Amino acid sequence: MSVTELSVSTQNYLKAVWSLSEWSDSPVVPSLIAERTGLKLSSVSDAVRKLSEQGLMEHAPYGAVSLTELGRSYAISMVRRHRLIESFLVQVLGYGWDQVHDEAEALEHTVSDFMVERMDELLGFPSRDPHGDPIPAADGSMPRLDAVQLSHADAGRSVVVERISDEDPALLQFFATRGIVIGTRLDVAEGAPFSDAVEVTPAGGGEPVTLGRTPMHALYVSAAASGSD
Repeated sequence: MSVTELSVSTQNYLKAVWSLSEWSDSPVVPSLIAERTGLKLSSVSDAVRKLSEQGLMEHAPYGAVSLTELGRSYAISMVRRHRLIESFLVQVLGYGWDQVHDEAEALEHTVSDFMVERMDELLGFPSRDPHGDPIPAADGSMPRLDAVQLSHADAGRSVVVERISDEDPALLQFFATRGIVIGTRLDVAEGAPFSDAVEVTPAGGGEPVTLGRTPMHALYVSAAASGSD
């Protein structure tokens, strides 16, 4: 069965559970799902129970929610749709990377499987979306992205930006105006004492930028190759 045959609500719940565990090891509990979806906790609890009965989720009382193999396959299909649509909007229609998330959220429920595959082919089968997130392949396999939050990177090192969280469009605009995009090399230095901040300088003569906790958590980086520009 295609993911398009599921209700929009079911699609959203499955994608939310998968997304909450993509970059975090914290247990996915109903309260987190409610926060992610903007729904009441009681509504989420009812939905989790029903989706568990349908064989799409597993949930022990007062425990974490997880996806069954079937539920995970549907969730990955939704993630694939979302990230390909974002890529299409940026590369073909000229959207800014800060403008595509909400559009993709709406379109991912309405496009056909055929259109998704045509977009993938037109874009040259991309492995990453505009924010650096891996795009699942048609067979459900997920490219691996070795990256950690900038907050976990050591000062005095050079790193490469691999992913930027798209949860806050204003933060994406902030990064773009300071030359911090996917693929940017940053030299990391300690911030002022007790500031909980770091100072990063884009390679190639960019101006130093002070980043506090929120932007540090939004940036995912890998170690820069020795001697790279």
